[in-house]
Amino acid sequence: MDRVVGRDRWVEEDDIQNLPYICAIAKETMRVHPAATLLAPHLSIEDCKIAGYDIPKGTTVIVNTWGIGRDPRYWEEPEKFLPERFLGKNIDVKGHHFELLPFGSGRRMCPAYRLGLMLIQSTLANLVHGFKWGLPDNVKPEDVDMEEEYGLTTHQKNPIVAVVEPRLSAHLYV
Repeated sequence: MDRVVGRDRWVEEDDIQNLPYICAIAKETMRVHPAATLLAPHLSIEDCKIAGYDIPKGTTVIVNTWGIGRDPRYWEEPEKFLPERFLGKNIDVKGHHFELLPFGSGRRMCPAYRLGLMLIQSTLANLVHGFKWGLPDNVKPEDVDMEEEYGLTTHQKNPIVAVVEPRLSAHLYV
């Protein structure tokens, strides 16, 4: 089905480059709530020293992306959700900046990271663009429980309930 052209249409893949705040929200979400809290194990291929520690060849190394995303050495106010921290900065998710590794890095990096990133950004953009979002009656933003359960993946301990209303023309939702 063709998308409607003009103001009353869905966000398309080509639009994402013109939506820096959507990209910043996606990065901030991946920093605070990584899909995988621990990257796939790596073997040290040679003796090396990391942060003053001797790592012998053959050691299994597991990278804690959840811990890196909350480390105050790399992030100012790491427990706060601040997408603005990515605006005007060239921090990517491709494994070049080790403070943000949602898809891993190097040879073991997720081969579908581009698809994953585009799906995250375009889905988020269309949810924000296509719907009005709110909380149920009598619920204030500060009352929303943001507690997480930590494990191999990070997810909400208690579901968040939202009230959603369509914003676009009805024919776009068919």
